[in-house]
Amino acid sequence: MSASRVARLALVVLPLVPSVAQTSNPPDLTQASLEDLLKMQVTSVSKKEEPLSKAGAAVFVITQEDIRRSGATNIPDLLRMVPGVNVAQIDSNTWAIGIRGFSDLFADKVLVLIDGRSVYNPMASGVNWDAQDLPLEDIERIEVIRGPGGTVWGANAVNGVINIMTKSAKDTQGGLLSAGAGSVTTAEGLAQYGGTVGTTGTYRIFDKYFDIASSTLPGGGSAEDGWHSMHGGFRSDWDLSPTDTLTVQGDLQEDREGQNLTTVIVNQLPLEETFTERSDAKAANILARWKHTLANGSETSLQIYDDYTSRFTSGGAIWQNTVDIDFQHHLALGSRQDVVWGLDARLSSLYMGPGYSISFVPDRRTDLLVSAFVQDEVKIASTLSLTVGSKFEHNDYSGFAFEPSAQLVWNPTARQALWLSAARAIRQPDVVDISLINDVATFPTGPGTFGVLEIFGSPNPNVETLDDFEAGYRIQPAKRLSLDVSTFSSYYHNLRTLEEQAPYFVDGPGPPHVVVPAVFEFIGRAHTYGGELSVNWNPAARWRLSAGSALIHMNFAENAANIDPQPGDAATGTPQQQYQLRSQLTLPHRFEWDSSLAYVGRLSVGVPAYTRVDTRFGWKMSGHTDFSVVGQNLLSPRHAEFPSELGVNYTLVARSVFAKVSWRF
Repeated sequence: MSASRVARLALVVLPLVPSVAQTSNPPDLTQASLEDLLKMQVTSVSKKEEPLSKAGAAVFVITQEDIRRSGATNIPDLLRMVPGVNVAQIDSNTWAIGIRGFSDLFADKVLVLIDGRSVYNPMASGVNWDAQDLPLEDIERIEVIRGPGGTVWGANAVNGVINIMTKSAKDTQGGLLSAGAGSVTTAEGLAQYGGTVGTTGTYRIFDKYFDIASSTLPGGGSAEDGWHSMHGGFRSDWDLSPTDTLTVQGDLQEDREGQNLTTVIVNQLPLEETFTERSDAKAANILARWKHTLANGSETSLQIYDDYTSRFTSGGAIWQNTVDIDFQHHLALGSRQDVVWGLDARLSSLYMGPGYSISFVPDRRTDLLVSAFVQDEVKIASTLSLTVGSKFEHNDYSGFAFEPSAQLVWNPTARQALWLSAARAIRQPDVVDISLINDVATFPTGPGTFGVLEIFGSPNPNVETLDDFEAGYRIQPAKRLSLDVSTFSSYYHNLRTLEEQAPYFVDGPGPPHVVVPAVFEFIGRAHTYGGELSVNWNPAARWRLSAGSALIHMNFAENAANIDPQPGDAATGTPQQQYQLRSQLTLPHRFEWDSSLAYVGRLSVGVPAYTRVDTRFGWKMSGHTDFSVVGQNLLSPRHAEFPSELGVNYTLVARSVFAKVSWRF
């Protein structure tokens, strides 16, 4: 069913299904107790619910109220509020998002999940952020772990985990219509309806549309990278019995977008051109999750999903299909031990057609990833607990790997928590690592002759490994003040590097030319260290101030043969410091004023530091209607955030304004 048909179906059933209106008055967190926030339940650290004050990791939670009052229209902009997360926009539809360094177009050391479904790209281990579009109104919260999460989440949860959780269908009953327009997001619309099925089931269906204008190239002129998207989906939640629940959900998304490329044209060597390409992407997924509570109070869950995407980009067609089955069991052993264990199997099929400058040999493959994990929380004393565990997994690229961790949490008082952790995490090799053939650039070698710099995958891939050590402290020294600080020291081994080989001469394809080969190897080492700080303060009953900062230093081992200046594509896209201040002010007569100020340090590749100011003015016009106006990047007409990546030319992020109205019924 297409996204547009989902919308038409919604409009047909709206008058027929009785329900209650969706709430338009979510709780005002500027008036909530900060002590309540420290008791907020999180699940991403241990795959079980636990208070934030008990979590032995650097965790930041973006709540639905944070989302509503941010004025953001996409998930990448929401992530800008998290200290230690570097969000940089490359063009209108492309972002580089990393945690604690290693930011690039495919940041392969961050695992992203949506309702338990991993959305990383198995071809390059990264995330296509344009495909991760959700109605922001349906997100319950986003939990961001800074630091390794491999013990429970497995491969690629190296520097962090971004876990996006949507609301139950029970919480989105009734109708929702919203529309918006602005200078960059020229049009946006959402139609959604939630209802009941019998006495045990609830559902919601939605259709979302937006159109993003093209951005500007650094030298002036349009990049013709505009973005048009249609996204339809559903979620249903069922109470099958007092001990059993079932969730079934799915999505269909279609994107049409442009990108400005500079690339070698392999079948016309030595031609190297800059031009605009139209790109199409489609995605579909279906997920089912069953939860069962046993007689002894322990809980089990079984989750199965199928995720399909296809994309035409850089002159080639790519499609992938991933099927995953996951089982988990949470139980208590006596009064002092709390155990979570699970099993997972994931089968990924890929096809990678040749593009302008890139091909893969072989161009098809199917890979199996199997894993098991166990984690045990031991209560040493009433205020002291130790959690130990490990993930064990086998992949078709590099074989067996394990990812152990230990976390010690001490709560000297109800308002304080001191934690220490040590962990190991891995990034498993991917198709790019072993199968890539990429003509990166051409260069003249004499009158009528030329050479080609060509990158090849590695015949002997290895897992990139992180050994990480962290400490953190959370405290609520006063009723209206809370502080969360974390520090880390991280040691990376077997980072992917690019090693130059001896040049050679070839007669073809194309005219005879010199090839300068470079091969991926896994011999890089790095040490990073730094920390993050978050502060929340309520200076008045209806006013909340939130401040954050992040500092990082990255040191890399030198290798004389290495032609990649930073092993593993590591430091060029990482600012050493970031600072931010956010204000949420609830005014009389249902008005709201929310603002944020953020400073991002310069990048070593020549992208200068910038300061970003965003502001939102909101008005709850009635019990069911909201209106807001948002201004972004108000300090400068345009600025760069990231360099060109993998042939995609960077553009300038523009000052923008956006207005939106929502009606719930």
